[in-house]
Amino acid sequence: MHASSKTPSDSDGRWVLIATILGSSMAFIDGTVVNVALPAVQVALHATASDLQWVVESYALLLASLLLLGGSLSDLYGRRRIFVIGVLVFAIGSAWCGFASSIEFLILARAFQGIGASLLVPGSLALISSSFPTSERGRAIGTWSGFTAITATIGPVLGGWLVEHGSWRWVFFINIPIAIVVVALTLLYVSESRNEQASRVLDWQGASLATIGLGATTFALIEAPHGGRIVWVMGVVGVGALAAFLRFESHSPAPMVSLRLFRSRDFSGANLLTFFLYAALSGLLFFLPLNLIQVQHYSATQAGGALLPLILLIFLLSRWSGGLIARYGARTPLMIGPLIAAAGYALMLRGDTGRSYWSTLFPAILTLGFGMAISVAPLTTAVMESVPDSEAGVASGVNNAVSRIAGLLAVAVFGLVLSFGFNRSLTHRLSQLSLSSEALQTINRERPRLAGAETSDPRLRQAIDEAFVSGYHDIVLIAIALSLVSALSARMISSGVRKTPGQRTLESQTTGSR
Repeated sequence: MHASSKTPSDSDGRWVLIATILGSSMAFIDGTVVNVALPAVQVALHATASDLQWVVESYALLLASLLLLGGSLSDLYGRRRIFVIGVLVFAIGSAWCGFASSIEFLILARAFQGIGASLLVPGSLALISSSFPTSERGRAIGTWSGFTAITATIGPVLGGWLVEHGSWRWVFFINIPIAIVVVALTLLYVSESRNEQASRVLDWQGASLATIGLGATTFALIEAPHGGRIVWVMGVVGVGALAAFLRFESHSPAPMVSLRLFRSRDFSGANLLTFFLYAALSGLLFFLPLNLIQVQHYSATQAGGALLPLILLIFLLSRWSGGLIARYGARTPLMIGPLIAAAGYALMLRGDTGRSYWSTLFPAILTLGFGMAISVAPLTTAVMESVPDSEAGVASGVNNAVSRIAGLLAVAVFGLVLSFGFNRSLTHRLSQLSLSSEALQTINRERPRLAGAETSDPRLRQAIDEAFVSGYHDIVLIAIALSLVSALSARMISSGVRKTPGQRTLESQTTGSR
């Protein structure tokens, strides 16, 4: 039951949409733009490859861990209030990122941004739901989904242009004027609302255990190439905290994650598929710009534009793929879509150094985009249909969190595999060159930077690039395997279709918020 001070007029509803679209677009764009800026960040702040992983992972960790808690805070303390707080925290974090003088400060600032995103992302949809009557809510959420998809499309290209013609710092500074506009519009035109029946008990213990568990596990995976006792200690702490999280949630009177949802075979299957599918996508898309810019010598703008076919296909074909559900059910598209995505990843294995985008990466991105477009709407529908209507909101939140956790862990695991593959290949290639001991020591000091290693020797430059491509191919193979496993996971999902109008509204909500 939602309590709101008034039903919005048409003009008020328009302002609610503008404010929420701009606010959530900051978080969605940030998730893709930063990847394009990473090579420039590495040069400017003398960062290692693991440092770059932490720039992305610190943000993803706090967002994934606190996303469900952020939704509960909105219901309890007021959706407008929590949304505004989230936008302000995100803006402060963005300014901190822009002014960061070291890689350590940038990582901390990104974590602060993640806290803001965990408040504004669920708050934006909650504001729309509370501001529009049921008859208009589906159209409003559809408008929000469409415009946020457009901004996500523009984001990487804009970010690449800013990096190329200005500075990587502008990727973060651009959020500040947007945040000022969002806060002003929200305070002036958006009414406060809250859920009067929301539990007064917040699951802080569950959120803390999830953050510690995911953070320690991620640390162990990212720092594994460096070895040491701390890696093993953090690995044990991470696994222990995640086990404690599951036990605590199963006995909590107000759990952050309702584990009883996973008693549904359809819900478990859909989330398992989500985990594998988005792990492959998120993990590969982190390293793809590094490959394009540092090895293939794309400009930052070109690297951002290289992904446009993927995003456009998902945006343009999602409505069509939603229609497949009525004819074939969710299971069939969810078996075919990931298989096509796997074929797209396989085409990326042809992307050696010095070859044209149109003959190598473009067909791969096009195929991957088609496979993802077939998968997104049926996957969302399968999640919604697997639970009673009363649990649909919680189910969509859990599925959203699963996709983000998948990306968080995939970047860490893929980085570990890439590092081992790079070092193995580089060692082999260096053994074939007649290098002095001094030259070997110099290049070995540069190893942690992977493709960002600096050298003036053309032979070493070629060896470094080819070693990175070798390690990159290893993670492409993992992405293929994950996509195939996600297709197998679809067999857990029943083939029947039982979609209601209310679930169609939630389908739009979840598709837009992932």
